[in-house]
Amino acid sequence: MTPEYLSRIRAIYEAALAKDAAERATFLEQECHGDESIRREVELLLDAQQRVPDWLNGPLLALAPTFASPADSIPRMEGRQLSGYKLVREIGRGGMGSVYLAERSDGAFHKQAAVKLIQPGMNSADILARFRQEREILASLDHPGIARLLDAGTTEEGLPYFVMEFVDGRPIDRWCDEHKLNVTQRLELFRSVCGAVQYAHQRLVVHRDLKPGNILVTADGTVKLLDFGIAKLLRQEQPGDQETTRTLLRAMTPEYASPEQAMGDAITTLSDVYSLGVVLYELLTGHRPHHLLKAAMREMARVISEEEPTRPSMVVATTEERLTPQAVSEVREGDPNRLRKRLEGDLDCILLTALHKEPTHRYSSVEAFGEDLGRHLENQPVNAREDSL
Repeated sequence: MTPEYLSRIRAIYEAALAKDAAERATFLEQECHGDESIRREVELLLDAQQRVPDWLNGPLLALAPTFASPADSIPRMEGRQLSGYKLVREIGRGGMGSVYLAERSDGAFHKQAAVKLIQPGMNSADILARFRQEREILASLDHPGIARLLDAGTTEEGLPYFVMEFVDGRPIDRWCDEHKLNVTQRLELFRSVCGAVQYAHQRLVVHRDLKPGNILVTADGTVKLLDFGIAKLLRQEQPGDQETTRTLLRAMTPEYASPEQAMGDAITTLSDVYSLGVVLYELLTGHRPHHLLKAAMREMARVISEEEPTRPSMVVATTEERLTPQAVSEVREGDPNRLRKRLEGDLDCILLTALHKEPTHRYSSVEAFGEDLGRHLENQPVNAREDSL
């Protein structure tokens, strides 16, 4: 597949996601112009997206063809015993692995876990290295805000797997809306996320895929960070690293990717600062900084890298499809004017600092980002400042 061919599939797929299910058939007929190969690829991607819960939606690896493998070609693993756990049912599938809900099978006590296995046929050297790196990263992290690794091994067929803590939670954006948290409560919860990410950074781990679906909140309000499938160990980076020069297989979720990710430049902890800025922008305003659904990959990279986001206090007054000022404010501050005034000033500056196109103009760390939010909550002067001539 050529880059142009994949870009076209990507653009149609992203646009189709924004359509209601009843409208998609007509939309695909119009957009594919009778090209059955493109339509088949898009339909496979849409089918895969529907099977994966939001919190397990993996990043798009720039539409690597393996992501669109037919479901029937992958054997089911329910009932298998791995590391003392019985696989109960598949709860997610991404670009290189499947995730199963599992239960302790020795009868000692009841415990659930999530087991991630590499998919048959996905045993290329690159995929195996990425899978092993994810296990290594999880093994190095021990924080209450990060899902823990419990065990790891290899199946009889030689497929690697690992067992991790099962997190029964909701994506942070949905949890906040369902509980109608106001701006202050959302900021307090978000600071817990900053703490978990900063812990990972202190151990030289950059997540690279921070988004609401990878930040779950449990019933008791505990934040859990998960899915380090495309995370990067900084100590392994070498000059001329193959990954920093890739374009087609760029690992990212575009809506939350930093400009340097979108352009294929070197990734640092400041890339996670930007992604967290996108998450917080969405938590506080209901909108995302950029509109990317109908854009091809090259255009998305340009938008992310060049177009400035609307000020948070201004974007809440806009209407975007079904997202109205009243709908946004109803689950935050109750009134559009009250929400706008709450975001004006400090929060405008804090978010735009985190979302700066130039990494060196962002917060110097996730810790600094969280501390500035703390100063705002305590009515202290914040460090964020607007750009000026």
